[in-house]
Amino acid sequence: QLQAFGGGLVQAGDSLRLSCVASGRGDGIRTLAWYRQAPGKERELVAMIARGGLGNYADAVRDRFTISTDIRKNTAYLQMNSLESEDKAVYYCNLVTMAGISYWGQGTQVTVSI
Repeated sequence: QLQAFGGGLVQAGDSLRLSCVASGRGDGIRTLAWYRQAPGKERELVAMIARGGLGNYADAVRDRFTISTDIRKNTAYLQMNSLESEDKAVYYCNLVTMAGISYWGQGTQVTVSI
């Protein structure tokens, strides 16, 4: 089970940090990722990190967003800096286990005002 939180209303240029907490027993984590879905658009990948690897980012957020994990807390983070109006969306965390099972968090709303 995944729970995402940390969204909110901010002004352009501000920062937010999203958190995604994983609970329950599993067979190990293959990837952790953040996706987002803006109104009227399809869900898109924002950032992904593989076990023991570096983060991969969508071009639109590279150099502004950072994905990280704290294995002790079973938590993934998305640090979002220099937020833009185009970043407004519902953000979802995703976990894929070593067995290939995909889990989704419930989504957290990020709104950026100009």
